[in-house]
Amino acid sequence: MERRLIAGHSPYESIVGFSRAVVVGNMVHVAGTAPIPADGSPPPEGAYDQLRLCLDIIGEALARAGSGFEHVVRTRVYVTDAALWEEAGRAHGEVFGAIRPANTTVVTALLDPAWKVEIDVDAVLP
Repeated sequence: MERRLIAGHSPYESIVGFSRAVVVGNMVHVAGTAPIPADGSPPPEGAYDQLRLCLDIIGEALARAGSGFEHVVRTRVYVTDAALWEEAGRAHGEVFGAIRPANTTVVTALLDPAWKVEIDVDAVLP
């Protein structure tokens, strides 16, 4: 089965050895996406703005894979504090409110203390 790798701009891709997204068959698996601006600047302050940035990065990867948000079947949102779920949930809902993929939200520590959120998604090709 063909395996197509889609690179992103995260500096961790080459260090850790991962792709922003991998397409296998009719599935698109997007890696955990942190709020890392392409220009290397610091992430936005709030969880809402951070998740919106993550979703922008994911949207670009999905488009390059030939898919889109409407084809997302699963999301996993990671927040560093349970109190952030509403901010993150609002950003998630703006994109996925009508699509309603399966979702899990987890409270955990993240690699960079400036990150309040991270998200990964699975989608299908249309």
